[in-house]
Amino acid sequence: MTNMELVLNMLAEVSTTEISKVENPEGFYESRDVAQRGGNIAGNARREIENVTGKKVVSPHNAKDKKLLG
Repeated sequence: MTNMELVLNMLAEVSTTEISKVENPEGFYESRDVAQRGGNIAGNARREIENVTGKKVVSPHNAKDKKLLG
């Protein structure tokens, strides 16, 4: 997993948290909707980065590949 992937994951999580704080979802379905919208924010950012750079953001590596994070 690259630094960019980690940052986008964090963006999805913090976006979801902030939406949840504002909307106070009750139950599974409302929480799922909030999580999907938070993920969409990060997905849109990923697509925009890929469009501007011409490179894919998602890599086949995982967080255990420490060389990528150093």
